[in-house]
Amino acid sequence: MEGKGFAYWLLCLICFVSFLPAPCLGDEIFDYQHRCSVDGTEWEGLGCGTTKLLIKGGTVVNADHQFIGDIYVEDGIIQTMGPNLPVTDDVRVIDASGKFVMPGGIDPHTHLEMPFMGQESCDDFFSGQAAALAGGTTMHIDFALPSDGDLLKGFEIYSKKAKKSCTDYGFHMAVTTWNENVAKDMELLVKEKGINSFKFFLAYKGSLMVTDEQLLQGFKKCKELGALPQVHAENGDAVAEGQSRIFAMGITGPEGHALSRPPVLEGEATARSIRLAKFINTPLYVVHVMSIDAMQEISQARQSGQRVIGEPIVSGLALDDSKLWDADYKIAAQYVMSPPIRSTGHDKALQAALSSGILQLVGTDHAPFNSSQKAQGRHDFRAIPNGVNGIEERMHIVWDVMVNSGKLSPREYVRITSTACAQIFNIHPRKGAILPGSDADIIILNPNATTRISASTHHSRMDTNVYEGWTMKGNIEVTISQGRVVWENGRLHVKRGVGRYIPMAPFSYLFDGLDKLDLEYVSSLKAPVDRSTDALTSI
Repeated sequence: MEGKGFAYWLLCLICFVSFLPAPCLGDEIFDYQHRCSVDGTEWEGLGCGTTKLLIKGGTVVNADHQFIGDIYVEDGIIQTMGPNLPVTDDVRVIDASGKFVMPGGIDPHTHLEMPFMGQESCDDFFSGQAAALAGGTTMHIDFALPSDGDLLKGFEIYSKKAKKSCTDYGFHMAVTTWNENVAKDMELLVKEKGINSFKFFLAYKGSLMVTDEQLLQGFKKCKELGALPQVHAENGDAVAEGQSRIFAMGITGPEGHALSRPPVLEGEATARSIRLAKFINTPLYVVHVMSIDAMQEISQARQSGQRVIGEPIVSGLALDDSKLWDADYKIAAQYVMSPPIRSTGHDKALQAALSSGILQLVGTDHAPFNSSQKAQGRHDFRAIPNGVNGIEERMHIVWDVMVNSGKLSPREYVRITSTACAQIFNIHPRKGAILPGSDADIIILNPNATTRISASTHHSRMDTNVYEGWTMKGNIEVTISQGRVVWENGRLHVKRGVGRYIPMAPFSYLFDGLDKLDLEYVSSLKAPVDRSTDALTSI
């Protein structure tokens, strides 16, 4: 920052006041972007970046170890780590003394620009990612939906949407039907497009839901390709029955949503998918685990040695369903999501399961719909677009609920918010670690600072926030993405189009040894039985 004349800094000030891009000199960049919020307001995006950073004196935390020292970053990559690293004049120094320096968060479960229930989620790949960066998440994995059942076309549509991205991202692909073209597209997506996971909906009858037969075929193809199958586990047939029953009782408001799809239906579908995955001998990933019922099925399967990953989401860990009964429809409707936020007790059980390792990582299921969009279900809960926010709040809420409470250590926090996701989806140690050679996606968290969450200050396009008014100890003061400071002093410095698609290779560690288990199964059959002697004797 040294060596710039008075005229340069005067021009920067003029640019700041007039909201015009300032000049780029050397390694410094000035960016301005619109927030693109519903009401048309704007936010400041002016900031300087450099390709050389030294993060000095912080407590560097990985999932398996921590130390006090420095991190040197150049050209977006962590170059070296250690105590008292030397620094030259062209390196920006960030003092992290007394603070935690951690890998940036990876959100495994988001829905940006998602067409659903006659609406489209209101955060696009710029506003949603900007919100993520403000909250310390430096990568997310979004769910790409097929276009009329066509997986490849759906992937292409989502790839175009993501061209405006300001941080790194990946894709899961949803499978909503089954035929030869779907199988061929799955193979192409895995081998050529960097997809290594496919999601199957057991809910949303008549739109996204697959049958058990289709699920089995999908599981078989996933295993063949080394891709991880994921399930939204609710019994869609029973949910449809529950919706009709509750609505017929005259319960039309948001509370009807939770009443129509109780925990038992989540537990049943979780158990069914786990057993079918065992039948195929494939790993399984259960998304948004929201209930004790589902968690217990996962626990039992893991205890028996089955490879099942359970993903709770931040709303399930931190909230209960009481707001669904609020007399103000706008307040109640913002909490409608599927599976529903459960009654008090489920949240504590999920926290305990996460701290004990029964559940492995935390997502958000960020599917933002504004109050005007939620209003389409004003007289029929079945028409309320399902989804809550979380992409910006996850890292802070999890720190408060799990670390401030003593349920997890900072190292375990890194594991559930970043490292486990990187390992499961086969992008570790490029992501999810602070190591030489890893991407410089880093956060600096001040455990003594305070964070307050509100729709009036968040960076999503949403006009509500299910964590409204939450105040907690712990604040992510700096976010570094691709080696550049993108969040600092409460301000974003982001740019459209710099986000990178991160291909994810098949055959993660979850597939190791499956071939041996298959051989063991075949040898245990003691079949086919040779009955040729019996046949000759009977002649």
